[in-house]
Amino acid sequence: MVYCTSFESKIGLIYVASTEKGVCKVSVPRQTKRDFFRWLRENFDDSEVADNKSRNREVIDQLARYFNGKLAKFAVSIDLIGTPFQVRVWRELGKIPYGTTISYKQLAKRLGTSRGFQAVGRANAANPVSIIVPCHRVLGTDGSLVGYASGVKTKEFLLKLEGALMI
Repeated sequence: MVYCTSFESKIGLIYVASTEKGVCKVSVPRQTKRDFFRWLRENFDDSEVADNKSRNREVIDQLARYFNGKLAKFAVSIDLIGTPFQVRVWRELGKIPYGTTISYKQLAKRLGTSRGFQAVGRANAANPVSIIVPCHRVLGTDGSLVGYASGVKTKEFLLKLEGALMI
């Protein structure tokens, strides 16, 4: 089963879904309810999806604490759903410490991939559990705030929240 719900956050309405293994989808603002449910339909049967806020209470609490500057490291289980390459990229994203950033090129180098930083960027963009798996901590080679599903303003907010950006 997949348990989903939504909640209002400091950055807007967020949709969350989890399985028995852990959180599998966090839809940040700019990703609509339609986008969220499209992703669920692509990965699960409709009969497996149930509205259930109580099953997501812990992740909602941790996200709220994160947005209030009271949580630097998430302690929820995650269920990464993607290709083997994407999952590898997302696991590496999880190693980027709170309050720090790296470039797409550095991320590709850490992965030792011959696919290059464009492939890493595409995997980063497909991250289904953004914020928890911190794709916002990856910048352009020149340090620019590029490539975030919820837009540059949200990426800037998250990096400022973490103290990684002093603009």
